[in-house]
Amino acid sequence: MTVHPFIEAEKHAGHSVKRACELMKVSRSDYYKRRQETRGPRALRDEELTGRISEIHDLSRGTYGAPRIHAALLREGLACGRRRVARLMRQAGIIGRHRRRNHRTTIPDPASGTRPDLVGRDFRTHPAATDTRWCGDITYIPTGEGWLYLATVIDIASRRVVGWATVDHLGTSLAAEALTTACHQRRPKGPVVFHTDRGTQYTSHAFARLAADLSIRLSVGRTGVCWDNALAESFFATLATELVSRHNWHTRAAAKSAIFEYIEGWYNTRRLHSSLGYQSPAEYETTAT
Repeated sequence: MTVHPFIEAEKHAGHSVKRACELMKVSRSDYYKRRQETRGPRALRDEELTGRISEIHDLSRGTYGAPRIHAALLREGLACGRRRVARLMRQAGIIGRHRRRNHRTTIPDPASGTRPDLVGRDFRTHPAATDTRWCGDITYIPTGEGWLYLATVIDIASRRVVGWATVDHLGTSLAAEALTTACHQRRPKGPVVFHTDRGTQYTSHAFARLAADLSIRLSVGRTGVCWDNALAESFFATLATELVSRHNWHTRAAAKSAIFEYIEGWYNTRRLHSSLGYQSPAEYETTAT
């Protein structure tokens, strides 16, 4: 449906729309209705993009903001500007999830001052350096049965969660299980640096013995300095924003099942990471082979 070009020309020339409508035997109400319904190519393109933006947002579990949605569109060959994506999201009421800081759970060990920091806040990615430097931390997740504690092991080079474990206590065995799982799943070919904070779970003699048996070199940051283990804490902030804050689990088993699906079914394999050039960790690691 198009607006009559003669009437439009008369309007732009400053002539009476009423007279032009009378000459063309078109009612003014029909003219204005048609004029409002007429949209140009850009408006039609905006509508198409908004539809795809909505689909990508849904596929991301409602978590992606404009940067990741823009990256996803580019991966599909849909060229558009990031500001345009942000504008269309605002107009459609589509909002991404934003990070919030999480609480710390590890208790500093004042006797761990002799252990070195082998990472020095260097959390740069590198596809060829996978399984050479890992980092980890512990967080807690509320359930109807009480806290569920989660320990992780993350590959610094690819951001992949290579090992994790959950239990209902904060003992050393939690951290030990996560590290053991990482070694069994990844089977690194050489020594690996495992960087953590100075929590007692990571500085205990039992954990040191396990690390030695697994050919793991332990590294710790400074006491109370979150930036020294920023990558591990960043994952927990993402987990809290995209999963934990959006659910109430009645049991620890239900929470563990959701964490498994999030890490293995989404975060490692499908979630786009800005630090990886908007690739998933699994996709990023393929560039090393």
